[in-house]
Amino acid sequence: MSDDHTHVQEFFTPRAAGWDRRFPDDGPAYAAAVAELGLREGGRVLDAGCGTGRALPALRAAVGPSGVVLGADLTPAMLREAARAGRDVDGALLLTDVAALPLRSSSLDAVFAAGLIAHLPRPAENLREIARVVRPGGVLALFHPIGRAALAARQGRELTPDDLRAEPNLRALLSEAGWRMTSYVDEDTRFLALAVLAD
Repeated sequence: MSDDHTHVQEFFTPRAAGWDRRFPDDGPAYAAAVAELGLREGGRVLDAGCGTGRALPALRAAVGPSGVVLGADLTPAMLREAARAGRDVDGALLLTDVAALPLRSSSLDAVFAAGLIAHLPRPAENLREIARVVRPGGVLALFHPIGRAALAARQGRELTPDDLRAEPNLRALLSEAGWRMTSYVDEDTRFLALAVLAD
């Protein structure tokens, strides 16, 4: 296991059991963000870094029973909590690293990623791997249920210009990985950047 994996698992494993209790009111924000993906009946979507699977019910509702919903996470404890909450009925849970997805190229219509970007060890490279599994014209949603300033305040840190989620930084990063940012929202109550995979 790489140091990157160890760091992520050391952070999330002790927090997994209480994760949903810490953020009990995020459901509507997740549903609203999923709605902006524009998924259709029968679509194929991945929740990258799915954690306890809070987006899976909304993703399943968006693609319907004929669609495919996958939830991928690196931390076994988070996936156990997703299953314990019954969210494994909404999507197949995969214990895997988003840096090396066990999926065919161009096999998905969309990827939803809540809180993932800050945990990617090599963001440009990792976003290229996510792009690999999405069809041309497919969509990526980078989401957080609170905005950058609110998150920095919660974590007791200053918001700096080199913040990865700042619009110019994120736009350049996405472009380098083959994505074109189409929408960017950073408010106290949510962060959502949408990007389309170039043809």
